[in-house]
Amino acid sequence: MSLQNRLLIVLSLLATLAGCSGEKGGDDTASSGQVVNLYSARHYDSDAQIYDAFTRDTGIRVRRIEAPADQLIARMKAEGAQSPADVLIIADAGSMAIAADAGLLQATPDAGLESRVAANLRDPQDRWYAVSRRARVVAYDAAKVRPEEVATYDQLASPRFRGKLCVRSSDNPYNLSLLSALIERWGADRARAWAKGVVANMARPPQGGDIDQIRAVGAGQCEVAITNSYYYLRIAGSPAAQDKALVGRVLLAWPSLDGRGAHENVSGAGVAAHAPNRANAVRFLNYLLEARAQGIFASATNEFPVVAGTPMPDRVARYAAMPVDPIPVGAYGARQAEAQRLFEEAGWR
Repeated sequence: MSLQNRLLIVLSLLATLAGCSGEKGGDDTASSGQVVNLYSARHYDSDAQIYDAFTRDTGIRVRRIEAPADQLIARMKAEGAQSPADVLIIADAGSMAIAADAGLLQATPDAGLESRVAANLRDPQDRWYAVSRRARVVAYDAAKVRPEEVATYDQLASPRFRGKLCVRSSDNPYNLSLLSALIERWGADRARAWAKGVVANMARPPQGGDIDQIRAVGAGQCEVAITNSYYYLRIAGSPAAQDKALVGRVLLAWPSLDGRGAHENVSGAGVAAHAPNRANAVRFLNYLLEARAQGIFASATNEFPVVAGTPMPDRVARYAAMPVDPIPVGAYGARQAEAQRLFEEAGWR
């Protein structure tokens, strides 16, 4: 391929990404000074509370570009050393690991970060750190399912739930990381068999997001659904009468992976490889692990904090100490391509 054609492809990619990403907080994303340029694949409006608090407390303005993880990773690759990104944050450990292994993040050894984030919740080379946690668990119809029937992930693939399970698509990062963890723990053959069992149990083709799966259980379209914990807790914290009725009927199960606890995923953040405002970026990462930001993750997005001792709403605190698999979450990235292949072989689209 000629150099001219390669340049055209890169320019086309950048134009596409610029058109689909949400750019907020200023016009000149590349200038230095009292700013931190954030590339974020988190889709929670409540994160703005953290950014605003950071600016008030430090005087450093947060300018952000929001897009799905794969698009941000492609953008940073295309931008290369000219990338204005200071910090990358993604709501999936597998995608963070992929970004780090692509050379898009730099090592940031920092005693403050390392002391607050458990070793299995950060990159072993200090390229990124978890800033919030969530578990991928099961919502179930309490009138039709006994808690002991959803005590393990294996049971979701059993004939007991034939035609009674709801789940989103296989290309969703949360499902990819879940299957990646199963491959890491079980090996490919057993993980493939599990995926095939889940496909056989689907009440409908994969569709919608996690909240859609929970509502489908409430509507009687299925008896069990795979969901992230914070989506259920978001509904549990809603004052709406229909949501109160929903969590009265649909309960949250905490399945265990071979007796180790539930599958856990994280939102991670790291300093970009060519960060023009590195000092501000490191300060921002530390802020995400301070009490105010950790409390916002818990109260506004219903995620579990990374830092012990963080105050939480009762609905979050109820599950925050539940057992989770202590697997190093960075392992999900290395298994993601294999997980996608197994999903395809299982017919999970």
